[in-house]
Amino acid sequence: MNSYLSPRSLLFCIVVILVQSCRNNEQGGNQAVAPVAEAYPVFKAETFTTILQSEYPAMLQGQQNIEIRPKIDGYIEHIYIDEGATVKKGQLLFKISAPQYEQDVKNALAAINTAEADVNTAELQVEKTKPLVDRHIISEYELKSAENALKIKQAVLLQAKTTLANAQTNLAYGTISSPVDGVAGTLPYKLGSLVSSTTTSPLTMISNISRVYAYFSMNEKQLLDFSRQYKGSTLDEKLKQLPLVDLILSDGTKYPETGAATFRATFPNPVGLIRSGGSGLVALPVTVNNALLIPQQSTYELQGKRFVYRVDSSKVKSAEIATMTSAAGQYFVVTSGLNPGDTIVFEAATPIPDGTPIQPQLQPKAQIYKDLK
Repeated sequence: MNSYLSPRSLLFCIVVILVQSCRNNEQGGNQAVAPVAEAYPVFKAETFTTILQSEYPAMLQGQQNIEIRPKIDGYIEHIYIDEGATVKKGQLLFKISAPQYEQDVKNALAAINTAEADVNTAELQVEKTKPLVDRHIISEYELKSAENALKIKQAVLLQAKTTLANAQTNLAYGTISSPVDGVAGTLPYKLGSLVSSTTTSPLTMISNISRVYAYFSMNEKQLLDFSRQYKGSTLDEKLKQLPLVDLILSDGTKYPETGAATFRATFPNPVGLIRSGGSGLVALPVTVNNALLIPQQSTYELQGKRFVYRVDSSKVKSAEIATMTSAAGQYFVVTSGLNPGDTIVFEAATPIPDGTPIQPQLQPKAQIYKDLK
């Protein structure tokens, strides 16, 4: 028996097949698997008592900075030191050739010899005149004249000795020694240079750096913060409460601590590591109680503002935060934008769009804040 489908029946079957296929496709699309949320390490923001280091640019100066200047006119005959050399008190530094002062000494010696001879002659005249006056052979006027002449000759001798002393002092100025223990600075004048007491630049600078002063200053806001931080009714009382400060050298190393004074920190320098005229940073410690700390790597910066990724109901949202200027080591002190206990994404290096669902993996507190002392 042969089966036969009319054209109308065939068309109906095709329509039914197409409709069923569309339904199957819709059902298959509705059953598509949703994307799996990515896992991210997160942590709870915590509060701590921490110490911040407020840093201030400082100029370093030795305990004494003595300019070595010539007191006489002459040519530099010898230089006995080199730049940066360590010198001792009394050590020879320069020799200035000044022949005119040598001549002055010779002239003064000759004048003394002449004056001494004149005094001897005047004394003989007084001794000769006195017996004649006693015998009334000559008048007393002759004796007075002889005695006055002796006084004049004695005064001339004294003046000659004073001239010699001045000449010897000037000649001694040609030999220049170090007045203190210290370190020699630059040597702007070389052998043969003509120098005088009116020369603009000193021959060198001797810096006594057994103790070094670090001079620093605060602006009005920093000074106000300082006055609020430490107890006391006056600035002197507040300074007495100031803890030991650190000196950060130009290579980033920390120099041993010492006491502090009114915007001048004093550092012992027994081995001469610090040189006068250098620079550094004075690090002033400030204790902050109940500071909300977050790792610096948990933040990112955008257009001069700082943000974190805060997690709420397993979804991420950017949150702007404000932090203190000084960082506590590897952490920022958050002043606004977060609360203790907020959940934060640990690594903020990779951008995460707001509203992105994640699988939070809570990290132990000891792991997040392991660098805190």
